Amino acid sequence: MIIARFIVISFLCIWASSCKAPSIVFNTNPLQPLPTQYTDQMPNAGSAEQSWRTFFKDSLLISLIDTALVHNLDLLRMQQRIAVFDAQVLQAQGRLRPFVAGTGSVGMRRFGKYTMDGVGNFDTNFSTNISSSQRVPEYLPDFFWGVQSSWEIDIYKKLRNQRQAAISRYMATLEGRNLLITHLVSDIANTYYDLISSDLELDFIRATIMLQRSQLDLIRLEKEAGRSTELAVQQFEAQLLNAQALEKELLQQINFDESRINFILGRFSKPVVRNKISFTQLTLPSIDRGSPADLLKNRPDIRRAEYEVMAAKADVAAARAAFLPSLNLGGSLGFQAFNPRFILSPHSIAFNLLGGITAPLVNKTAIQAEFNVRKASQLDALYNYQQTILNGYLEVHNQWVNISNLAQIYDLKTEEAKKLENAVETASQLYLTGRATYLEILLNRQNAIRANLELIEIKQQQFNATVTLYRALGGGWR
Repeated sequence: MIIARFIVISFLCIWASSCKAPSIVFNTNPLQPLPTQYTDQMPNAGSAEQSWRTFFKDSLLISLIDTALVHNLDLLRMQQRIAVFDAQVLQAQGRLRPFVAGTGSVGMRRFGKYTMDGVGNFDTNFSTNISSSQRVPEYLPDFFWGVQSSWEIDIYKKLRNQRQAAISRYMATLEGRNLLITHLVSDIANTYYDLISSDLELDFIRATIMLQRSQLDLIRLEKEAGRSTELAVQQFEAQLLNAQALEKELLQQINFDESRINFILGRFSKPVVRNKISFTQLTLPSIDRGSPADLLKNRPDIRRAEYEVMAAKADVAAARAAFLPSLNLGGSLGFQAFNPRFILSPHSIAFNLLGGITAPLVNKTAIQAEFNVRKASQLDALYNYQQTILNGYLEVHNQWVNISNLAQIYDLKTEEAKKLENAVETASQLYLTGRATYLEILLNRQNAIRANLELIEIKQQQFNATVTLYRALGGGWR
């Protein structure tokens, strides 16, 4: 008796000690707090909460974005990934409830004559307390029809944490969809402005080609009159060929940009209808940064990273609960008989109930490894969250500085283009009076072309920087 008690007590001690769950180590290297405001900034309301429909004023651009939000293939694929995570949430919720299944079975058994059941059945058949219909045949059928149930009682919240992880991942996928929308909106807008910029450059180059052709004709006439040389004609011809090559390059770039928009819109090659107003006359959308804290609620990538941290935290808690005992209940209820004639008889009603506690005792390598994986994944998700915040802040800061510098560059380039256009006119007048050479005309014309093209490109960069800042602030998905 003493030995039996000792064995039982020892077993209970071993069982209790083996059920100890490991501790959770939290992040020991936190990031610096997010600044309360950007450098050299007065408090203002941010533009991220502004809908893209009101941020962009061009109706043709708005129409393109509307089409993309309906037909973009990446967005359609994202919808299906959301459906997958939605189903996983339902799956996790279902594990918390009892599982009940209808069942029916038919079997046949024969017990050996020298077994306990065989001897018992043989002896029972000679009993006077049973009827003929209750006699057990040698070949024993078994008919069952009813329901079976199993239920894991969530004592240590393992299943609830798994459900929370699934919900958090579903929410992270929704934010991933919003992030995709912000990129679609900004990509379409930037490419649209690139097209308008290329249109203006193309118009400028074609006007330049017409002017250069007239100048070339004039030089040829002067050569015939003996006032110019073949070298001058060749120089003007080379300049014309250079402009014609630029025209072809711009046509190729326009084709590339149109194809990019068509791909985003999920359609085959089709002309992209766009604004024909002079690009330099378009007004930049007004934009404000708000405060850095606004990034936490507006940027979908930060919100997605936050939900991923929540999911990883729930995964760790669920993995930790695997070290602790689990309680399972099971049972069945139905009709059971070895004679099918009596299967629906009230006397054939049978049921069983079963409860059990299981806990890992030895060789816990697998669950320890799973816990280590989840713990490392949690820290990785946390560092990713911190990195995403840092990246978002620096994106806003860099684009704001870029916009400020581009505004100053644009003013300087505007003045430079005016000076060079005047220089071309002056060189042409001096050439007619013999006080300047054709090389001075060529040089000034080439510089004027370069300055005007650079002016258009800077305007394009201003629009692209404004759109990129709008996306960096978290705008575009509302």
